[in-house]
Amino acid sequence: MTEDLFRADAYLRTCEARILRMDDTGIVLDRTVFYPLGGGQAGDTGVLVLADGRELAIADTRKAKNEEGQPTNEFIHVPAEGQAGLLAALKPGDAVTARLDWERRHRLMRFHTASHLMCHLVPVPVNGCSITPEYARIDFHMTDPLDKEALTAGLARLVEAAHPLTVGAITDEELDANPALVKSMSVQPPRGTGTVRTIRIGGGNEGADQIDFQPCGGTHVANTAEIGAVIVTKIEKKSANTRRVVLGWAPSAAAAA
Repeated sequence: MTEDLFRADAYLRTCEARILRMDDTGIVLDRTVFYPLGGGQAGDTGVLVLADGRELAIADTRKAKNEEGQPTNEFIHVPAEGQAGLLAALKPGDAVTARLDWERRHRLMRFHTASHLMCHLVPVPVNGCSITPEYARIDFHMTDPLDKEALTAGLARLVEAAHPLTVGAITDEELDANPALVKSMSVQPPRGTGTVRTIRIGGGNEGADQIDFQPCGGTHVANTAEIGAVIVTKIEKKSANTRRVVLGWAPSAAAAA
């Protein structure tokens, strides 16, 4: 099992860990700050710093799978190509320091939170999404047209309002009793512990408006103001019942992103 430190604190950039096992797919640690591909969010990259100071570049992070092809609670840190010598020096039990590519992760966090704001602006089910460092794509199950300028203005308003984000949890029974909390038609929230992690935007103070509340296992910023200048770059009609919204960095924010 890999202890997923990012669930409780998405701002952790490093952690000390030990190698549980290695195989052709990559390296499994006993704990990590690296988020594995899932829920539409890309897997993290970074380095594993060895005891002698050498750094093993990690190109991706994925969930391990069992013999039936189902995800397990182990995370695989996938090494970049061309590091055979470093890999040969590693063995189970070795201590390493896992260090994120923080700038890339922070872009993912900002886009992921922005995608939740889109769920407030377009309150219909989501039938697909992709969160990358360069763009976010959200597919909405709907037939009505969407206005790019109006959505961009709505995002700017919610970002500027500096709504706080709170990580919480509800029980499986509470989620089953409120199935509408799940906005995604294609991705179900992580289960297996009896509780389901939730993300709440707004509603932190008495009388404050709640902007969005849904189960989510991804990483997010602590306040919408941290998102920065995100715009709707494209709206597409992908099918009779799907409207795709693509988010990108505003030109003024592209360099800072």
